[in-house]
Amino acid sequence: MWLLLADKLGDNAQALALADATGLPFEIRRLVMKPEWVVGKPPFAASLEHLDLARSDSLAPPWPDLVLTIGRRCAMAGLWVRRQSGGRSRLVVIGRPRGSLEEIDLVVAPPQFLVPDHPKVVRLELPLVRADPGRVAAAGARFRDRLARLPRPLTAVCVGGETKPFRFDAEVARHLARELERLLLRDGGTLYVTTSRRSRPEAVEALASALPSAAILYLFRPDDPDNPYPGLLAHADRFVVTGDSVSMMVEVARLGRPLAIFDLPLVRDPRERLKLALAAPLQPQAPLGWLGDRLRQAGLLGVSRDLRAFHRKLYALGLAVPFGAPFHPPRPAADDDLVRAAARVRALVLSTPERTPTDVGPDEPGRGAPGAP
Repeated sequence: MWLLLADKLGDNAQALALADATGLPFEIRRLVMKPEWVVGKPPFAASLEHLDLARSDSLAPPWPDLVLTIGRRCAMAGLWVRRQSGGRSRLVVIGRPRGSLEEIDLVVAPPQFLVPDHPKVVRLELPLVRADPGRVAAAGARFRDRLARLPRPLTAVCVGGETKPFRFDAEVARHLARELERLLLRDGGTLYVTTSRRSRPEAVEALASALPSAAILYLFRPDDPDNPYPGLLAHADRFVVTGDSVSMMVEVARLGRPLAIFDLPLVRDPRERLKLALAAPLQPQAPLGWLGDRLRQAGLLGVSRDLRAFHRKLYALGLAVPFGAPFHPPRPAADDDLVRAAARVRALVLSTPERTPTDVGPDEPGRGAPGAP
């Protein structure tokens, strides 16, 4: 089994959790994107054109029994491997499928994605995100002294960034700061605000200028060993997370910490708003939901994401509250999903046809293949 990982830590953590839960051996292949696709989204195809092949791990025969991956960019490479193997390498994708389900052997679908019912789909109650216990414990020890002396309650505010169809610009950042100031005046304690990889500079600047002077603000830096986020997971009394960040919401909820979700407004772009209005009747539970499902199964309609529906699910499960409502300890989050999904992946690996001498790949490893002569 190959595990294709890239630069998104939350995605990597989900894929690793599922691979570990299968109990089967696997090899990690780390993929590095070309600069234009670090944030951008390449057109979906079975391709390696979006990868920096010189910096990525090799994708070359002998091909694996199964490829497990997550996200659009890694799924493109997974589909390429499946085709190079003549279809013998099974493909498992966590998230939303792109195109037809015909070339995907299993979809592990977190609840924020509106994936149609299908025998190849395993639905999750919650995403597979979970904070690494060892990392949290180590950070807890490292940050204990500096966090222990702060006035309580210690409210960790985890700020994400703009993601379709929501905006998080300077105006929204200033609104968040004003609401946090009201929270501080009401409850006292300490605000400890952290930004993330997707936080835009203009939003961060507006947030920094509008926060209460007593608030502590950490500005995200890649690979910073002094990032306080894992330490806050260990010691904060409660959390406010912007509604764009599924990974941070679920990490907090799974740790059993009080969580409030700060909802983000829709983008102003009239074209994006029109797309949302046109797609609404085709969503599950909508009048034409049956037609939407058929179009998605055929790959004619993309699988959309409904973050607000995911927020409502967390509220219904007692795992979070809307920002502004009283904090309360969440109920324990069930973990049956991981067991079910791992069993399906394991069954796929064990049902893979036995290898023959021809399974080492095509005569030519494919244009642009890592490790190709």
